[in-house]
Amino acid sequence: MAEALAAFLQLPSFHFDNASSPPILLLKEAIFMKPHLSKFIIPATALVGSLTASMTCSAQKVAAPSKAPSLTQYVDPYIGTGFHGHVFLGANVPFGAVQLGPMNISEGWDWCSGYHYSDSTIIGFSHTHLSGTGIGDLGDISVMPTTGPVKVIKGTLKNPDKGFFSFFSHKEEQVKPGYYAVRLKRYDIKAELTTTERVGFHQYTFPKSDEAHLIVDLQEGIGWDLATNTHLEKLNDSTLVGYRYSKGWAVDQRLYFAAVFSKPIRNFTSVQVTDSLGNTTPAATGNRIRGVVTFATKAGEKVKLKVGISPVSTDNALANIKAEVPHWNFNKTVAQADASWNKELQKVRIQANDKARLTTFYTALYHTMIAPSVFNDHNGDYWGTDKQVHKNAGFTNLTTFSLWDTYRAAHPLFTILQPERVNDMVSTMLAIYQQQGKLPVWHLMGNETNCMVGYSAVPVVADAYLKGFKGFDANLAYEAMKTTAMRDEPGLKAVRELGFIPANSEVESVSKGLEYAIDDWCIAQMAKKMGKTEDYAYFSKRAKNYENYFDKKVGFMRGRVSQTEWRTPFNPFFSKHMKSDFTEGNPWQYTWLVPQDVEGLIGLLGGEKRFSQKLDSLFVVKGDMGEEASNDISGLIGMYAHGNEPSHHISYMYSYVGQPWKTADQVRFITENFYTTKPDGIIGNEDVGQMSAWHVFSTLGFYPLNPANGAYVFGSPSVTQATVALGGGKTLAIEAKNNSATNKYIQKITLNGKPYTKSYITHQELLRGGKLVFDMGSKPSSTWGVAPADRPKSVMQ
Repeated sequence: MAEALAAFLQLPSFHFDNASSPPILLLKEAIFMKPHLSKFIIPATALVGSLTASMTCSAQKVAAPSKAPSLTQYVDPYIGTGFHGHVFLGANVPFGAVQLGPMNISEGWDWCSGYHYSDSTIIGFSHTHLSGTGIGDLGDISVMPTTGPVKVIKGTLKNPDKGFFSFFSHKEEQVKPGYYAVRLKRYDIKAELTTTERVGFHQYTFPKSDEAHLIVDLQEGIGWDLATNTHLEKLNDSTLVGYRYSKGWAVDQRLYFAAVFSKPIRNFTSVQVTDSLGNTTPAATGNRIRGVVTFATKAGEKVKLKVGISPVSTDNALANIKAEVPHWNFNKTVAQADASWNKELQKVRIQANDKARLTTFYTALYHTMIAPSVFNDHNGDYWGTDKQVHKNAGFTNLTTFSLWDTYRAAHPLFTILQPERVNDMVSTMLAIYQQQGKLPVWHLMGNETNCMVGYSAVPVVADAYLKGFKGFDANLAYEAMKTTAMRDEPGLKAVRELGFIPANSEVESVSKGLEYAIDDWCIAQMAKKMGKTEDYAYFSKRAKNYENYFDKKVGFMRGRVSQTEWRTPFNPFFSKHMKSDFTEGNPWQYTWLVPQDVEGLIGLLGGEKRFSQKLDSLFVVKGDMGEEASNDISGLIGMYAHGNEPSHHISYMYSYVGQPWKTADQVRFITENFYTTKPDGIIGNEDVGQMSAWHVFSTLGFYPLNPANGAYVFGSPSVTQATVALGGGKTLAIEAKNNSATNKYIQKITLNGKPYTKSYITHQELLRGGKLVFDMGSKPSSTWGVAPADRPKSVMQ
């Protein structure tokens, strides 16, 4: 993998010149790291393997069997572990607090999750991981099985004998939802992992040894993580307890744990490592604590370990073990984890023209359910942003809210497939508001990271309210949204006073202003429904502030210095990471970030014809973005960047001007080429479910262009049939007749047997269930979705 990537980086920039496919422009960049207050950069190099994926479909349809085999068989957790996907690999259950998996010895941006497919080393199995992020953190409570003389440092590739790390081979590695296994070559130990929500269950098969060890490493973390205060002690002959405090992306993280062994501990030592040579001093508390548990083992003996984690206390960690894994049946827990995943995956059953589509779809659906993750104990206790323990919360507290990414499609997907969890998500956000004075921005393990621009919890809360979710305090929700929008950070005072953020006062001013306008539109819609007339008018006006960043003379969004002055010079291709008016993008990408008022944007661009022409240009235009361009600009089709979230809605905008066939062209191309079955099969950071949610929606044939108006715009389904389980026992059956790589255009639609001429469908219509039938063809329809009355609208009521 490393050699292949290195070879690719020697290639010149190139594009496909294929009449049947949209041109692709790829910017060649060296892979490097830079600190970013919002997140690490993503190299803009796109995958050759992904881009050359076959767009043909076999004639034989492949279906997820109606009764039997678990749908987990179609999940390939390796997808996204290569290139820059950064996904978690290991064992977990849907939305579980524990993500138990291997950590490589390598460090760097491509190891944000602790594991990259190009690596062949393991330094331990830790209990918390992020998935798809551009910053590394967590990696708490690492366990490493070894034999022979005790070593308490991990070692280096140059001097492996100085430490305990081991090599492994993917040929001796097995991974599926809820289960991970690998043979550690150095020790001939088979490691197997599974989990419940709050407990990691280990099973290690040792060779015969009088010196079999489990190293408990409280220093090691991932990425920015740095242990600050850790503790480990022996509670009885088979139990250790302790805690790990650390700082990193989450500036004050605290995790408690209990580790229960299946056989008595023969010997236990706890040391503080004092230098890089591995010298130690006995200690139970410190910032580089390692514990060594020693046994004698027979050949093939299995030593099991249950590790409960808690944000509150070691007592709660022990209680989590007793509540969730009161036995030592490892295989039973594996089966339960598989069943948990299968239950969630069964909510959408699809048939497609090839197995690859089943694999990419169900893997994407799996990736949408790694986070937000549980952040409380089995008894309901959790540690809040206010650094206090909260009891009897009345909801399941959650963490890992990558909201700048996930408000666009992941959270709308939850309103369909996870209705029972939506109330918990919103209630968690409202609790965070009460504890820190504003809604979460990018929340992690009880800490506000303030990562990315906008107050992107607002669309999530508004969408839930407007769709009729009632399991949270609506008045508190509105208060939280309004209070967050009326703060002074960052640039909001200027928004209130000027209607725009001066480019010479804030970096990334345009991106901030455009995101704020989306958020304010959402507040306005909620105010309208609640009868708050004055607030509706006020926030509706603020929602139009996007107009203040549009320069009609150049036809793009650009930095505005004052009412009469624009930032100069201006180049719509130019991107300067962290030093320009745009967050991880340029004017070509951000001019379209008006999903809340597409009609208004059409007007700014000069009407439907000019809007369509400019949108066409986006997908073919080429230009130099400069030496300091943001490397998040990846997965390029012209200047459209699928590897970064602000572009995700753009391909669906054609339907607003009556050209749904152009949406079909782009959506089908992206689906087929930027989501493949290889480890490098995701075109950029997976971003905690958002990249995957786009694929789930688009494969089914529709997408929430506007994150909070309760409508989904049709695109081009990649399935032949699908059944979606809805709340209240209802189902939505989807059929795409004559669907193939060639027949990608919707000719007509029927809903419950009646003609359906609109190029969108509302959330409420979906929830009624029934049968949605697409008739597909090889040429664009001249009538379906063309008439103005059939086009999507920004405001649905």
